[in-house]
Amino acid sequence: MGTTQLESVPEPKYWHLKTVLSEALDSEFSVGEILPNERDLAARFGVARATLRQALEQLELEGRLQRRRGVGTTVAPPRVGVAVGTEQHAWPGAPGDAWQPVDSALATPPAAVAAALETGSDEPVHIVRRSRMSHGQHVATELLYVPAGSVPDLTAIDAPSGAARARAVLREVQHLELEGQDRAVELGSARADDAKELDRLPGSPVLVVTTRFIARGRTAALSVATYRADTCRLTFGDSAGVEIHHAPERQAS
Repeated sequence: MGTTQLESVPEPKYWHLKTVLSEALDSEFSVGEILPNERDLAARFGVARATLRQALEQLELEGRLQRRRGVGTTVAPPRVGVAVGTEQHAWPGAPGDAWQPVDSALATPPAAVAAALETGSDEPVHIVRRSRMSHGQHVATELLYVPAGSVPDLTAIDAPSGAARARAVLREVQHLELEGQDRAVELGSARADDAKELDRLPGSPVLVVTTRFIARGRTAALSVATYRADTCRLTFGDSAGVEIHHAPERQAS
């Protein structure tokens, strides 16, 4: 069979440069270190600055680099693992939970959430907002929806709004016996409010992880977590801890 047109196309110069730069990041730079300016890098690798910019943009999309206004281009920290296996069963807020409570409010959830929770379309639920950080930057934001029936004793707790109220909701929901949970992951686009918190532009690619917590034979809580796609990776494992990482390993630490 003859060679197809696609097979005959040579590898773009910027793509080869991306590979070379990636190897340099592993061997010569540490997390958070600022890279030399574009002129010096282009001279070092003997390429045009336009080619260099293409390679840097690709590495940024892959989460290897971060470019911040007024700072420069820095080596990104390792991606945060988003576990999507079935072996982890724990309520939000349990010991070892990496999320930080931010706020809580009693409000009507979106129609799709109300349907999943089997609540009335106008029935308010507790909405807990949490955030997750890695190496000093926000990498994910979460909205946890909890029906009033899952936390019946919450009304007796004198907790103000904000993080204190959020912690109260998390404490109360853990009184239920968790029977199971299921999780779905999909690629999405950052909404304006999520993008602001995650320091990304609206419409940037994100991973949306929806987790349904089951207790008493029904959905007792629903989590919708939005992760920066450039700083997170999916991990799949069993009780032996086997994981598959969809991102290159880093030697920098």
